[in-house]
Amino acid sequence: MIVFGKERDYVVHDDKNIKGLFGDYRFLSNFEECSVYFDGLLYNSTEAAYQSAKTLNMTKRKEFTSMRPNISMKAGRAIESTDFFRDDWKEVKYDIMSSVIFDKFYRNMELRQKLLSTGNKYIEETNHWSDVYWGVCNGKGKSNLGKILMGVRDYWKLNEKIIDNQYKISLNFED
Repeated sequence: MIVFGKERDYVVHDDKNIKGLFGDYRFLSNFEECSVYFDGLLYNSTEAAYQSAKTLNMTKRKEFTSMRPNISMKAGRAIESTDFFRDDWKEVKYDIMSSVIFDKFYRNMELRQKLLSTGNKYIEETNHWSDVYWGVCNGKGKSNLGKILMGVRDYWKLNEKIIDNQYKISLNFED
């Protein structure tokens, strides 16, 4: 795998780990452009959907639907210093991230298959930008994004088995 800049110092992609959402694992990043549905609106990335949720004002949220991920991140940060910023953000942000990540892999079958192909690898958003809530920086952090991704992967693994078993049962069913 080829990485550029500071990422080369901390990215680990081996048979047990995905540490750093770059290269072949960029699709796990919130900056991956794909359809995501949240609270009645369709966004072009999980980042845009997540950042829009920093406000309860639907007119403001609609502005995020066509934003590129990096622009939505800046716009979301800007909302934090306005009257539009929701008071309960700290309490709801984990659940909102869980919701948009789930929808990303529900709505986008190709991405779901790629997520499932990670097997049982540990997933962590290892980073150099000091995000210790969603990721890990310099060996420290909660890795909440990785936990959500692994939880969604586990859900789809289980769901796939249930669907496969139902299909097999229906094939063996005789009137």
